Amino acid sequence: MTIKNDQDFKQALSGLSIVAQRQLAAQFIESVGQLNAAPVIGRALKIAKSEYSENEIEEVYKQVKSLAVKTYTSCGAETDWSSQAAHFVVTATKACLTPQMHLDNKKNLAWKCAMQTRMARNCEMIETDSDIVDNEAQKQYIIADDFLAVQTERKEL
Repeated sequence: MTIKNDQDFKQALSGLSIVAQRQLAAQFIESVGQLNAAPVIGRALKIAKSEYSENEIEEVYKQVKSLAVKTYTSCGAETDWSSQAAHFVVTATKACLTPQMHLDNKKNLAWKCAMQTRMARNCEMIETDSDIVDNEAQKQYIIADDFLAVQTERKEL
């Protein structure tokens, strides 16, 4: 499957298990990881990409949620776009680690994470006054296509 737009992207993500969504979401976060180097982000990604218990998820989720509150910046005339980008990386990580008990059947944590990482990239582009569009959505389509190809290979073996 080749993902060409957000409709295909969201549909592909919603077909994944929660474990697979976390693993893929971790890759989305790594794509913008340089925008927030907080140690808890690294710990969260290690857990999301490996075997984990719900207790481990809950523990790191609480730490990330606390960091999200600390990094929150209000949007106004004097917005610090670097801080805002760092905050979106944290909120993406929070979405990635949402514990099972906080999820309902309609929640797609990989999609939510993807949207937050796109916001982080947009904030970075505003901060740097870049005239080069760094299309995070297109990167995510490629990451998801590669991830889905590996998942399909594993199922066939």
